[in-house]
Order: sequence, then structure tokens, then C-alpha cells
Amino acid sequence: MEHTSTRPRERQLSLFTELSKAVQGTGLMRRRYGHYWARLVGSVVAVLVAVAAVVWVGDSWWQLLLAAGIGVLMTQIAFLGHDAAHRQIFASGRWNDWTSLVLANLLVGLSYGWWQGKHTKHHANPNKRGVDPDIDLPVITFTSAQADERRNRFTAWFMKRQGWFFFPLLLIEGLDLHVTSTRRVLSREPVKRRGIEITFLAIRLLAPLALVFLVMSPLKAVAFLAVELAVFGFYMGASFAPNHKGMPIVPPDVSIDFLSRQVLMSRNVTGGRLMDVAMGGLNLQVEHHLFPSMPSPNLRKVAPTVREYCAKHGVTYTEMSLLRSYGVVIRHLNEVGLGVRDTWTCPLVAQYR
Repeated sequence: MEHTSTRPRERQLSLFTELSKAVQGTGLMRRRYGHYWARLVGSVVAVLVAVAAVVWVGDSWWQLLLAAGIGVLMTQIAFLGHDAAHRQIFASGRWNDWTSLVLANLLVGLSYGWWQGKHTKHHANPNKRGVDPDIDLPVITFTSAQADERRNRFTAWFMKRQGWFFFPLLLIEGLDLHVTSTRRVLSREPVKRRGIEITFLAIRLLAPLALVFLVMSPLKAVAFLAVELAVFGFYMGASFAPNHKGMPIVPPDVSIDFLSRQVLMSRNVTGGRLMDVAMGGLNLQVEHHLFPSMPSPNLRKVAPTVREYCAKHGVTYTEMSLLRSYGVVIRHLNEVGLGVRDTWTCPLVAQYR
């Protein structure tokens, strides 16, 4: 599949204005209060039911099934927090901020301030070397430049096979997210509402520990926490991985117009409404990056308009099945580890320099 556009340099002026006006006229940017209030109330009720279920099941190995379910629930609440952080739920920025703060810190155990800063940089420059934090991770190498810097006799074996390790490593992603969030709010780096973030995180991380060790034997409690964290981390990572991994990488000195920057670096995952629910709307990544404040249930409705507009203007619109996207991610990471140059970058560089 081709991943680059052949538009000449003179057409690099922003194409987004015309598309934006057309989408604004559809009314799809309007808030979906009924949809989101149902999810917000449902999330709180689900958490209370989960706590009650842990107490009711008691000191039993059946708790592991409940732990897996809670891992799924935490990911779904994280998706909802993602929507709030993008100002999708309420017209008021303050309401969105506090909603995301409560959902992320108090219910899921992630620092909203840390995630918001990181995610904002990603949206501004997806897959841009040295700018997008999502392609600058300590263990997995996403670009040939990173591979050159990190390769030595100790890392060479792993890097050649890192694609196969990517998804197993997601099993510890949940623990890493909690640890990173805690370190961030306790660091000297600036954090808005630091006191509230620390308080919410402390309640979220310490209360479940106390609950499971009071209700279960130590061995079952540890197993419960391990399963919940593994499911949460894997589900989160497997939902975000198809969005940009394996798409073109942009050098830091190349400037690309907004429409092309967001579309060329993003990948949609095909599927119906069930896929929308399973991935929290992240499966419609192209539309989300173009219209980040659009309510996620409306992304599927605007997709045909975006697809047609991209075809009209020669901007490659990428979409594929979930399993195929995983295959692309694994292959790309292995090729990077083997030292294969990014063949998608060169045409982009030639076109936009």
C-alpha cells in the first residue's frame, strides 16, 4: 500500500479549511450530552459494582476472572477520560478538565497532567522524530536513527526481534503507566493541580491494595493485581498501537500541512460499531486527528466525507483490519531493529523540503 502523496510543492497550502467548513455544516461537532452522561454515570456505577463484587466473591480464585473484567473496565474509563481531555464531552473547558482529572487519576490511576502534556505533543506532530513522545520509548525502537544510537552487542539480539516482543511487553504497560504517573506528580516538573493529582492517585492506588489484601489471602491478592494490571496494560497498548505505528516517520526539519500531516501518519482500523466500542473510537484515528474535539460516536459518521475528500486531493487515506495492522506493527519494528531504512520517509522528505 502506498503511504505518500504525489502532490507538488505548490499544493502544500493547507487543504484543511475547506474540509473543516464542510464538516462544521454537518452538525457533527455538536456535543452528545446524552451519550456521555450515560457513560459517565455507567462508569461510576460499574466501579461500585466491581468493588462490591470483590467483597462478595471473597477469598476465591474466581477473583481472577473479576480482575480481568476490571482491567477491561479501567481501559474503557480511560477511553472516556481521553474524550474529556480532548474537550469532546462538555462545552466548558473547566468541566472537561475536571472530568478527565477524576476519570484518569481517581478511577484509573493515571496522571491527567502528565498524559495531557504528552498527548498534546503527539497530536501536534504525529510520528515526527524528536517531537512525538509516542515514538521515543526506552525499550522499543521505532526509527532507524534510534536503532543506530541504541545498537550494541547487548541490544542487537533484542532489537532484531523487538516486533515479536512488543505485544508481550504490553502486559507490564499497566504497571508502567501507574509508576510513571506517580513519578511525574512527585517530581519537580510543573504539574497543574499537583495536590489534587497526588491525592486522587494516592486514593486510587492505595485503596485497591488495602481492599484486595483484606478480602483475599496474600497469594490471591497478588495474582488479582497482576491479572488486572496485565489486562489493563495489554488492552490499552493494543488499542493505541494500530494508530500510528508503522506509518511514515517525519524528520524533525520537515514541515507538512495540517491535513497531510494528520492523515498520512494515521491509520484507521476497519470494523463496525462493535469495533468503535472496543477501541473507544481510536479505530477512527484519521478523523480523530483531524477533528480531536468531535465526539467519538460521531467519527464514523464523518469518515465517508473525509475519505472522499482525501481521494479528491490525492492524500492517501489508510485503513485496514485490526489483525493486519498488528502485522504491520510487528514487521515494521523488526525491520527497524534489523537496520532497514525507512523507505516511506524519503518520498516525504523530497516532497516537503
